[in-house]
Amino acid sequence: MQLYEKIPNNVNLSQNRRLQRALERWQPNYMKWWTEAGPADFQADDIYLRTAISVDAKGWANFDYVKMPDYKWGIFLATPEHDRRIPCGDVYGDRAWQEVPGEHRNALRRIIVTQGDTEPASVEQQRLLCNIAPSMYDCRNLFQVNVEEGRHLWAMVYLLHAHFGKDGREEAEELLERRSGDFDKPRILNTFNEPIEDWLSFYMFTMFTDRDGKYQLLALAESGFDPLSRTTRFMLTEEAHHMFVGETGIGRIVKRTCELMRGDKNEDARRQGGIDLATIQKYINFWYSTSVDLFGGEISSNAADYFASGLKGRAHETKKFEDHVAMHGTYELEVLGDGKIGTRSVPLRNAMNEVLRDAYIDDNQRGVDRWNLIIKDAEIDCMLRLPSRRFNRRMGVHSGHWFDPDGNPLSKEEWESRKDEWLPNAGDRAYIQQLMQPVLERGKMAHWIAAPPRGINGQPLDFEYVRRV
Repeated sequence: MQLYEKIPNNVNLSQNRRLQRALERWQPNYMKWWTEAGPADFQADDIYLRTAISVDAKGWANFDYVKMPDYKWGIFLATPEHDRRIPCGDVYGDRAWQEVPGEHRNALRRIIVTQGDTEPASVEQQRLLCNIAPSMYDCRNLFQVNVEEGRHLWAMVYLLHAHFGKDGREEAEELLERRSGDFDKPRILNTFNEPIEDWLSFYMFTMFTDRDGKYQLLALAESGFDPLSRTTRFMLTEEAHHMFVGETGIGRIVKRTCELMRGDKNEDARRQGGIDLATIQKYINFWYSTSVDLFGGEISSNAADYFASGLKGRAHETKKFEDHVAMHGTYELEVLGDGKIGTRSVPLRNAMNEVLRDAYIDDNQRGVDRWNLIIKDAEIDCMLRLPSRRFNRRMGVHSGHWFDPDGNPLSKEEWESRKDEWLPNAGDRAYIQQLMQPVLERGKMAHWIAAPPRGINGQPLDFEYVRRV
């Protein structure tokens, strides 16, 4: 483990001087991007952050005060498995590749670039949130997410530099040139061009969109290209915190909303300065549906090719599935025909995106169930829910059609007349925005969110997580 190098790493970077020089030339451009597109303030302040120092599950990170520009962004791959074999596809059982197979060069580069593009995009989307943080605790969590997304960019850039030559170096530069929401050079995936201007959206993003990232990383962890597999396996260790921030953040809003409802004779949380459950549901509908789109089309020849080639498997391929070739299986896909929902049998390989989406939806449902327990414990007659996977889709077999949150077909006219019932409208966004007043006193919380049950890394809740200069 080379922790004290200019670029901390566990890949013996100092033994490959050409690669080391290439990455050191990229590093100033990365810092320029961080200055321009990272958190808009607090760069000179000391932030209580965790920094990766190992890939050992028992002690992989260190907590201490760090100025964000001094954060040790490094390159860490999970410990290699002895004689690892490819876990899926036509090459099932073959030795995992340590170098890029020529026939898969373009496909692997596309996979890595698409994954890599999401990492700086989310930092750009969240750039201004530090100035309206609901607490010092939350502000610190935002910065932790940001610096780790930056390290995940480093992880993908390392693969591009190490295995794709001149093409990889050019792709790495372009990852810094695109910007979230930019008209001329937007990010690759539409969800990562959506503005995140309030903390309710941030929590929804880290709950739903980062969870998509989890399942993409789980699929890539099964890749026959071993450096990609090892890279994403360690990224998953850090990704868990991002989803924790989202799920518990929404849970804390729900708890505070219930408290305010109980204190109002009409159970009107807005009148008490909180975020009502109906608005929370609208934000769920929006961020969940846009994140569902990130898995791609339900029927996908690319997904079939990636699986067949051993480039990308299913989440927990080796643990949850018996047939790792998937040549003869089928998937029963719900489709709209003649105004009604029916089913269509699709070759399993062509439905790999949908298999991954199924696991993602089940995982999200467990989080929603925990929010509903908070509401139930408050004795309030309401339940939050995930909308149908057909709702508000912009990609796949359901795009170009209109459905209500239960998945019932609608005409375009019905959709246009009712969409403001189900998705955040201008009034909802304006109300949420006016709540976004910064609260950075130690141990204090904004009025619309409950305190977390505990602090970070065993620290008290009123710990000084952010030291302003």
